[in-house]
Amino acid sequence: MASRTRPSASLGPPSPQGEGQRAAVVPRTPAGQAWARLKTRHSAMVGLAVILLVIAVAILAPFVAPYDPTAQSWSAVRKPPSLAHPFGTDEVGRDILARIIYGARASLAAGLVSVCIALGIGVPLGLIAGYLGGIVDGLISRLTDAMLACPFLILAIALAAFLGPSLTNAMIAIGITATPIFIRLTRGQVLTVKAELYVEAARAAGIRPWRIAVEHVLPNVLPQLLVQASLTVATAIIAEASLSFLGLGQQPPAPSWGAMLNTAQRFLTNAPWMAIFPGLAIFVTVLSFNLLGDGLRDALDPRAKES
Repeated sequence: MASRTRPSASLGPPSPQGEGQRAAVVPRTPAGQAWARLKTRHSAMVGLAVILLVIAVAILAPFVAPYDPTAQSWSAVRKPPSLAHPFGTDEVGRDILARIIYGARASLAAGLVSVCIALGIGVPLGLIAGYLGGIVDGLISRLTDAMLACPFLILAIALAAFLGPSLTNAMIAIGITATPIFIRLTRGQVLTVKAELYVEAARAAGIRPWRIAVEHVLPNVLPQLLVQASLTVATAIIAEASLSFLGLGQQPPAPSWGAMLNTAQRFLTNAPWMAIFPGLAIFVTVLSFNLLGDGLRDALDPRAKES
């Protein structure tokens, strides 16, 4: 008589508990799914790590800087990189590493504050123009086109020169100059979103227009705005360095990467390190924001597939 064998447990259907454990691993929220996709973009994660490092260094500048960034030493004028001064010294003996660390504060502040100004002005105007349409849309769009007709940096220089040379005025000038980008982006996205069925259903339910715009339309525009904001921060950092290079941004003796490049141009032959290290700081920081922006564009795209 043949013996009966019990079927193996591995051949049976999975238990409900096992299914729940596997389902818990998969992120269910849009933010969790976007973060999972972003983690697969290695270049974006490298950019994010560099940005976090720069932010940490800027915040902890008094603790990580080896010297006072404004302290002069006439016995250490234009000294090449060494153990005492890893990045060398400038034309009056100031430590370049310390000035780059403190200069990160000006660059990050210019990038973040300028983008916040542009978002604070551009998003409401773009939302109003896209949702209301008609004469309001035409007026805002024509004003936006007029500003976009001027090159970004030229308009920023003109506004900074009008307001006066200072870091605060440079941030205001860059923020106003970047505003048309967010107006146009927000308007275009709102025109697409407001034609969706759920917006039509909200109108049919008698919900007030401003509530529809804020609670139903704006949240679906935010991912695109986040991507554009990360890319615009990189542009703002370059603009701040350019304004400081021209004497319209951070004023000496306060450290700024752009102002350091302006000083270094007179010593390129005798002290090239004065230009190399500030230039590398700008390059690495801007590249990191661009890499993060490209990764966010892929991660926040709802049509993106898990890789």
